[in-house]
Amino acid sequence: MRLSQSLIPTLKETPAEAQIASHRLMLRAGLVRQMASGIYAWLPAGLRVLNKISAIVREEQAAAGAQELLMPTIQSADLWRESGRYEAYGKEMLRITDRHERDLLYGPTNEEMITSIMRESVKSYRELPQNLYHIQWKFRDEVRPRFGVLRGREFLMKDGYGFDLDYAGALLTYKKMMLAYMRTFQRIGITAIPMRADTGQIGGDLSHEFHILAPTGESGVFYDATFEAGDPAAAADVETFYEQMTTIYAATDEKHDLAAWEKIPDERRREGRGIEVGQIFYFGKKYSESMNFTVTGHDGTKIFPEMGSYGIGVSRLAGAIIEARHDEAGIIWPDAIAPFRAAILNLRQGDAATDKICNELHEKLGADCLYDDREERAGAKFAEADLMGHPWQIIAGPRGAANGQVELKRRATGERLELSVADALAKVMS
Repeated sequence: MRLSQSLIPTLKETPAEAQIASHRLMLRAGLVRQMASGIYAWLPAGLRVLNKISAIVREEQAAAGAQELLMPTIQSADLWRESGRYEAYGKEMLRITDRHERDLLYGPTNEEMITSIMRESVKSYRELPQNLYHIQWKFRDEVRPRFGVLRGREFLMKDGYGFDLDYAGALLTYKKMMLAYMRTFQRIGITAIPMRADTGQIGGDLSHEFHILAPTGESGVFYDATFEAGDPAAAADVETFYEQMTTIYAATDEKHDLAAWEKIPDERRREGRGIEVGQIFYFGKKYSESMNFTVTGHDGTKIFPEMGSYGIGVSRLAGAIIEARHDEAGIIWPDAIAPFRAAILNLRQGDAATDKICNELHEKLGADCLYDDREERAGAKFAEADLMGHPWQIIAGPRGAANGQVELKRRATGERLELSVADALAKVMS
């Protein structure tokens, strides 16, 4: 993609309303624009980040046996009355009345709707277990939206729902989802620590939050450094992995156990701030019983399926990653989710040799690179490339181009190499 033809409206000045790094940098790098309080338009570069995160989520959910569907954002209030949550949920729920005076709502979550779908579709124990998910926009009417996309009112979320015949099956689904989530975060390029959590509005008695470390995190976190050496991709089996994850100490300040903390050797204790980017819940028969969803068991008796729900904040992740990975110059994206894997910086637009090299690089790198072909001074191009956080910058100027060489910069480390065009391509594409 050529920058001269792209909608990437970067800003030199920091908007006054932006209080934290991710908000400032998302606005300055042209990823989002605020349309109303807590509501953002995702511009082309920002949408590329959401799509890349979503693609990794989908691949890991498929590997864990989950099926994707898509439920509507607008829900009937009657479903929520069945579960008893319509009045209890509070003012965060945006309630709507249509022209026929029917009560509707803009869904903050989908436990009721997925239970209704399953109630109409699944009748026998032979059809369980089922694990379903979607990636969908939600709305929660936060009393004080702040911190950009970290606490907005509209947000993109992956929410999944497991249905099992008994507690053992539901617990196995829970364990599979914990492993799938850890692999998802690992592939994205971040360390997320699972911490025992309250279940809140969802209900139930077993839940873990996944936190990534960032100085501006809303929660204090305490954890054993053993987590930092973990490798979810190398897990031998889901049972062993779950036991390891739940026996290593990790807690937010709300759940912090000082006695357990003091048993950890001093050199392994870690404290900091965390941003929640996902949460998993087991809540048993809470919704199947309240909404009268049963299946026929082996012996003909009626069984209320055991349920759990599994969420990842896709749009929240984008902001949280920036909070964890930035410097004074701008964003430092992980390779897997950067809007563009590489930026090509043409330092002498109109120079035949430089233009030729840049066009060749642009053609071979394809849609995952951004070619800065603007008539702009070199310093401005360097500053915008650092601001946008491209993992690689391929810098081409007349001196190097005359020898068939370019300069390759790694954004995360600042390392610079003089390489041939072929070697630079190989390093970027590897």
